[in-house]
Amino acid sequence: MAIAEILLFALGLVLLVKGSGFFVKAAASIAKRLGVSEFVIGLTLVAVGTSIPELAASIAASVKHESGLIMGNIVGSNIANIGLILGLVASFSVLKVRKEMLDRDGYIMLFAALLFFFFIINKSISRLEALIFLLFYLAYILFLFSIKAKDRGKYHFREFINYFLKLEYLSRIKYEMASSLKNAKKTSFRKRKKLMELFKAAILKDFLVLIISLAAIILGAKYLVEEAIFFADILSISSTFIGISLIAVGTSLPELSVSMAAAKKGYGNIAIGNIVGSNIANIFLIIGISGLISPLSVTKLTISYTAPFMIFISILLLVLMQRNWKLSRVEGIALLALYALFMASLFFLNFAI
Repeated sequence: MAIAEILLFALGLVLLVKGSGFFVKAAASIAKRLGVSEFVIGLTLVAVGTSIPELAASIAASVKHESGLIMGNIVGSNIANIGLILGLVASFSVLKVRKEMLDRDGYIMLFAALLFFFFIINKSISRLEALIFLLFYLAYILFLFSIKAKDRGKYHFREFINYFLKLEYLSRIKYEMASSLKNAKKTSFRKRKKLMELFKAAILKDFLVLIISLAAIILGAKYLVEEAIFFADILSISSTFIGISLIAVGTSLPELSVSMAAAKKGYGNIAIGNIVGSNIANIFLIIGISGLISPLSVTKLTISYTAPFMIFISILLLVLMQRNWKLSRVEGIALLALYALFMASLFFLNFAI
């Protein structure tokens, strides 16, 4: 019985991770063929690509009202992204850091973690708080797309907060919608022609991959969540702990793959940017969507230990990145050791989970 459940859990994880990768590629390909702008593709697909496993698993858990799995998954993923993945990647290859990434995205990541902790102090996340998270994520993505390449060094965390408070992202949405309508009128004949091309083999293949990968994501998330609940019950441990350990590490595999590939090619900024961006998306986007579906309850473990540890390791990463603007191999090994200590403490410390 237990072997069958383990196999189903592993199958769910494989379907979820692999399905997410194929889904993003197929959706981006279809969008380009239909003439969708680079702006929209980046906003909806590229920006959240590596966070789709966490998103799918959290939505599935939210539907089942399993708040512990969601909290464990998101907080555990953010800790694993820094301690396990960046630690592992940096221990093999020195990662260089851009100053503007720290001044903007690094501090937004820390702000997201602090806001998350502030919201969970009352042991829950309401739909209103979830909506605030989503608005912050929307503003963050639009803020990034509004920055011109030559001006990137001028836009830091302070500018992002001003951008959010002044509701400038709403003006951006209005502009993009008006621009899309204008372009649609100009290219209506071309659009109709492209729609006719849907019947060609290339795009039919993309649609087939999209449908199959979406089915794999849904099925994978279903198996992953159901078996996680099973293991929590049979082992008499909290779903939060299962989320922090098994699900968090499993759904972080895309981040590991992207970061390792970027580091091997000498793109340390991409490796770190991928992790920082994923951590921002995990809180603002995934907690936001999950909390809108169903208000989330928060365990004592999350409030007293895992969330504060997430904040601590986020601050530690920012401090390390400021030292010579790189993550050395020694610092990578230190992050790995810290993550191992964190995971060991979950087993041995007597928290009410």
